[in-house]
Amino acid sequence: MQTAGRKANGNRVSTVLGRRLGGELQRLRVAAGRTQREAADVLSATQTKVVKMESGWVPMRDPDIIALCGAYGVGDPKVRAYLLELARTDRERRKVKGWWNETPTLATQADYIAMEDVAVKVRQWQMAIIPGLFQTAEYTRAMGVADMSWDDIDRIEDIVAGRAKRQARLQGDDPLRIHAVIWEAAFRQLMGGPHVMARQLGHLCQLAELPNVHIQVLPFWAGGHPCIGGPFNVLSFGEDEAVDVVHMDTPRSTIWVEHAGESEVFVNLFNQAARMSLAPYDSIQFIDSIAKEMTR
Repeated sequence: MQTAGRKANGNRVSTVLGRRLGGELQRLRVAAGRTQREAADVLSATQTKVVKMESGWVPMRDPDIIALCGAYGVGDPKVRAYLLELARTDRERRKVKGWWNETPTLATQADYIAMEDVAVKVRQWQMAIIPGLFQTAEYTRAMGVADMSWDDIDRIEDIVAGRAKRQARLQGDDPLRIHAVIWEAAFRQLMGGPHVMARQLGHLCQLAELPNVHIQVLPFWAGGHPCIGGPFNVLSFGEDEAVDVVHMDTPRSTIWVEHAGESEVFVNLFNQAARMSLAPYDSIQFIDSIAKEMTR
């Protein structure tokens, strides 16, 4: 697993939100036709500081963000407010040593999607449902209908469209690598009925043919396992010293872990569950057999 960049950057750590904020500022700088040297002059700082800011290595001060927005011609107050809120949240999360909680909202889901979008690898442990990156539109709709908490049922189609956009990362020149370990219960749950579920399982078998997709089934007969506490995702990033981020949803909150030592615990739990699971080839044969049972 990758570790925090203590050696090269003192006590600084490149966080996901820091990289997201830095990326936004870099995009605005490039759009304005300004160089990092010019940005440094605006801040009366060194070019190295700007490089670290745009890479997410240092927490950003509000006056610096405001000054850069002025230099880049950012006149929209909503854009400035968004950047300032992102910086504030990043500073707070750095203080709590890598753990934080949020009430589940569409905004927190958007945060996860933004992190997934810049990740290079996702390790996912799931107990009851098929992971979103693997879901067919029919399966996603069935989940939405079963939720029963929508004020506007048409919002389900927004979720379907969002899943399709995320799934595009599974293919292309630089595809997202995903290793999913899924408990047998998720394959036997008749979400949307047997025909919807059978098509979903067939889709899984097709996805497993991609070189960047690895699916393993943890069968019931494996007995007790170390991940019984609940599902989680581990997201890894491309920078050499970026810290893995762990994401967990509970009924009342969303939990994030962005700390080298703590995320290592979840990686070890995932690896143990993977070792207890069927091999990828055997897993696909197992999934296919369940699909055939559903359509008999």
